Amino acid sequence: MSLQLYAHPFSSYCQKVLIALYENGIPFEYRMLDGGPANAEWEALWPIKRFPVLIDGGRAVMEATIIIEHLGLHHPGSVRLIPEDARAALDVRMMDRFFDNYVMTPMQKIVFDRIRPETDRDPAGVADARKMLDTAYGWLDRAMAGREWADGAFSMADCAAAPSLFYADWVHPIDASHANVLAYRKRLLARPSFARAVDEARPYRHFFPIGAPDRD
Repeated sequence: MSLQLYAHPFSSYCQKVLIALYENGIPFEYRMLDGGPANAEWEALWPIKRFPVLIDGGRAVMEATIIIEHLGLHHPGSVRLIPEDARAALDVRMMDRFFDNYVMTPMQKIVFDRIRPETDRDPAGVADARKMLDTAYGWLDRAMAGREWADGAFSMADCAAAPSLFYADWVHPIDASHANVLAYRKRLLARPSFARAVDEARPYRHFFPIGAPDRD
């Protein structure tokens, strides 16, 4: 099989790429990063040790957004995740960066802080991360008024939004006043590609350091 994906199903960024693969039914070999032989291969490929990493015909592709861009160029399917029109594509890329930088990043700050020894924790940094999430939720609630997906048709932006909002609501719940965001999160969870990724990750919920809620 020409495509290999080094990933773990509980990782938010891995889920982002899995959604893209599942949307278009792209076949790939799953190289599970669970401490087995795949881990050594992955570390040799990418010493930065961040996942996912895609191998396509011997070429290594890193970073979730770039992997989705690569799939669109070299393995296109019926679901175009990046619009052909350059202006529309720019809007999708902006929303993709919004979810990665202003939802995923502060969410992970809170999670990683919990993993640290208590003496090494950063209360001020966590407070800043929670403030950023509140700001992001507020902006997104206004942006999603009248929209089904992040920017027109289902796109790379929604691949980023799904795991971002999924986990962010676990660590810093979306307030009921942000009805558009909550409705959007619900639509994402109902999307078959993301529902599959969520189900594949269920066996690993006990690893979530803050405690996975009994929902979703």
